[in-house]
Amino acid sequence: MPTREWRTPALVIGAGAVILAVSLGIRHGFGLFLQPMSQEYGWGRELFAFAIALQNLLWGISQPVTGMLADRFGVARVVFGGTLLYALGLLVMSQADSAGGLVLGTGVLIGLGLSGTSFSVVFGAVSRAVPPERRSMAMGVSSAVGSFGQFAMLPGSLGLIEWLGWSNALMALGVVAALMLPLVVVFVGERSRSTAQAEPDLTIRAALAEAARHRGFWLLSFGFFVCGFQVVFIGIHLPAYLVDGGLTLGVGTTVLALVGLFNIVGTYIAGLLGGRTRKPLLLAGIYFLRGIVIIVFLALPLSVWSAYAFGIAMGLLWLSTVPLTNGTVAAVFGVKNLSMLGGIVFLFHQLGAFLGGWLGGWFYDHTGSYDVVWMMAIGLSAAAMALNLPIRELPVARLRPVPA
Repeated sequence: MPTREWRTPALVIGAGAVILAVSLGIRHGFGLFLQPMSQEYGWGRELFAFAIALQNLLWGISQPVTGMLADRFGVARVVFGGTLLYALGLLVMSQADSAGGLVLGTGVLIGLGLSGTSFSVVFGAVSRAVPPERRSMAMGVSSAVGSFGQFAMLPGSLGLIEWLGWSNALMALGVVAALMLPLVVVFVGERSRSTAQAEPDLTIRAALAEAARHRGFWLLSFGFFVCGFQVVFIGIHLPAYLVDGGLTLGVGTTVLALVGLFNIVGTYIAGLLGGRTRKPLLLAGIYFLRGIVIIVFLALPLSVWSAYAFGIAMGLLWLSTVPLTNGTVAAVFGVKNLSMLGGIVFLFHQLGAFLGGWLGGWFYDHTGSYDVVWMMAIGLSAAAMALNLPIRELPVARLRPVPA
């Protein structure tokens, strides 16, 4: 009697969710380090913002490569390497007393580490572990549970800063990042258990050429650029924006924690609806609502309660784009090359993230406010809505059933 495989789809989804919770939870709190690090060394906000922007850019540039490696050689090896780089980056960041040290740790090492421990790689394993009709839901569940890390890690990071100081807090977070290492065992051999075995084999070059010829792939990618711009600008600069407006850093931390908390709800609902409704239509609606939420937030007098309301509303729309975007890629191109193709789409997300993070610091240092970048975020919402509306989820020809 054959031995039952203990690495069940539920366990794969759970392990992926924990990795996302740790990886993205730590990253979500980097904005809390902007002021203490900048004040101690006399840096302007642009330097820290540039390091975070570079982190996002390198994360995006390396994501197609790590995705390709995960598709070809397995997720386990990529997550293992990414975790080591992430923990090392936090250690270097904790000792950074110069621009070079900050950029190396925060920008280069953590950026590369994130590419091996985040959505594209994890979703590849999750999507291959479940049948097609459950993929959107599985990605939504893993994103939702993973989002709990963004909620839990923010007050945890703030508490560590207040207790240990920012340097020791980063060292402690490096230890937390290393906790992802034991989870690698869940992904060992995942390709041999994949539900994608029935898909036709395709070389890397052929998969890239197929995607490059597909109009919807580029529309989806440019739409995801907007997501990156908005979430990184808000995630990095919102605490400082609120402090500038007379609120406390604790309020900023609570707002970002609310974003993480309600992101759990938003991503779960997105995954649920993605299996029943056109995913590009849902994406268009999310980008439209983001623009409205930002407009209302800026129009209202700034207060603790308006900030909390913004965190709740934006949280519902925060990473709900991720399972829908990756689900669209899987629906059109299949899952054998999902980590690589999802990584390319994510590259556009990170190009937007680079600009959102860096331009926030640049405009603040040169104009004394974030007004221009807020207006850019609103205009980009309208553009992303228009880009996603024409996308169709029809599978490419090689995946369509052959008529009898």
